Amino acid sequence: MNRVKIGKSQVTTAPLGLGTNKVGGHNLFSNLSESDGRETVRAALESGIQLLDTAFMYGKGRSEELIGEVIADFPRDQVIIADKAAHDFSSGEMVLNNDPQFLKKSVDDALQRLKTDYIDIFYIHFPDDKTPKSEAVGALQEMREAGKIRAIGISNFTLEQAKEANQDGYVDVVENYYSLIHRDEEKQLFPYLRDANISFVPYFPLESGLLTGKYTSDTIFAESDPRSKNEKFTGESFKKAMQAVDKIRPIARQHHVSVLQTVLAWYLANPDLTAVIPGARNASQIPGLVQSLDLTLTKEEYDLIDKSFTAL
Repeated sequence: MNRVKIGKSQVTTAPLGLGTNKVGGHNLFSNLSESDGRETVRAALESGIQLLDTAFMYGKGRSEELIGEVIADFPRDQVIIADKAAHDFSSGEMVLNNDPQFLKKSVDDALQRLKTDYIDIFYIHFPDDKTPKSEAVGALQEMREAGKIRAIGISNFTLEQAKEANQDGYVDVVENYYSLIHRDEEKQLFPYLRDANISFVPYFPLESGLLTGKYTSDTIFAESDPRSKNEKFTGESFKKAMQAVDKIRPIARQHHVSVLQTVLAWYLANPDLTAVIPGARNASQIPGLVQSLDLTLTKEEYDLIDKSFTAL
């Protein structure tokens, strides 16, 4: 795979990564197998994927622990670990915490769970309501100077919060919600990130399966299925999304690939995205993700997909 640079840091990675909230994320998903999680991470690394995107909140540290078990079998410089913290349970309830001391302890604790000496990218997972953003980022800068992290990220920050966080120019990457369907960041955030030389990594790129091609406008979810109560999967918004997905199908057929692979190829070709991190529940899904790297969309195909979803 080609490599991309993370902001102003020295971190480089292959542009296709793996989101690991289904690796040990028992608090987020039901019926997760830890052995499947380990094998998914192993299959990803063996296929050339380097970037593993995790967080304390994925299983309250369990995702980090499982990843740590697997990466012990690989050369450390062939793995790019992106981790996140902000969720504080010390009071017995979950609160968001960006206090400098909390963030520093979060880095140290994550290093122990991952069984590694450094973390390549460390994100503030969510902003809190009280800590000055530049002070929170300053704490991570101290951890970078100590050699414990290599790049600084922020996640779920608004444009104004990102500007405050980057007051001293320390921020390398932003990870926010973005997909072909959810494109709010294009209007204001992306221009700022370009000017500031800050990378962008989207989460939820496949919209919980909505953009994989496995549904049609006729799909109806059972009442017991949580998607039946999610407005993305019901009503007019679902039909419009499926109409847009239908415009991808001929492109996918032309290239003998899946809709999922075509969508990933669009993200990989998008100049405003540095890397894309689709998730996987088991190792059998990894080859399909990696095959998206073999697809190069023409300008006409890229623009057609772009316009099909812009109108939503």
